[in-house]
Amino acid sequence: MNKYELALVVSANVEDEVRTATIEKVNELITRFGGTITDPGTSEKKKLAYDIQHMSEGFYSFIKFEAEAAAPAEIESRIRIMDNVLRFLIVKDGE
Repeated sequence: MNKYELALVVSANVEDEVRTATIEKVNELITRFGGTITDPGTSEKKKLAYDIQHMSEGFYSFIKFEAEAAAPAEIESRIRIMDNVLRFLIVKDGE
């Protein structure tokens, strides 16, 4: 099992329930592909460095998890088509 960190930016223009549901859906994707969430992180609203889709703010969420090497590619392919996700990045955690 490898350790990974997922950085997720969710649109600030959605309701709190929709934002929470989006993050929950990402957590479910991680567990569906054999991952174990070690730190669910928190979500906080921050100003973006540059506008994305005419938005200047977004909710940042950092999720740490452990998974097999093939899992991040599967998770990324599912996150890529989510409407409320502005940006995401999965990196291998090299603690």
